[in-house]
Amino acid sequence: MVLKNTKTLDPKLLEILVCPLTKTALRYEEKTNELISDKAGLAYPINEGIPIMLVDEARELSTDEVKPKVKT
Repeated sequence: MVLKNTKTLDPKLLEILVCPLTKTALRYEEKTNELISDKAGLAYPINEGIPIMLVDEARELSTDEVKPKVKT
């Protein structure tokens, strides 16, 4: 359900998952196979198709990796 043969994330899953720290939306980074919380500056790994939504398991993002929020 989460990952298909290609490295893509089920869009429905991405709609319901939020960062456990900030409770904000996540974005999927295909290159690293991680769920990114720009607000928290964390990348949550996806292992064998399962998102690991634990802050202790997340990787801190470098300043280049954090995408600024676009004002609408």
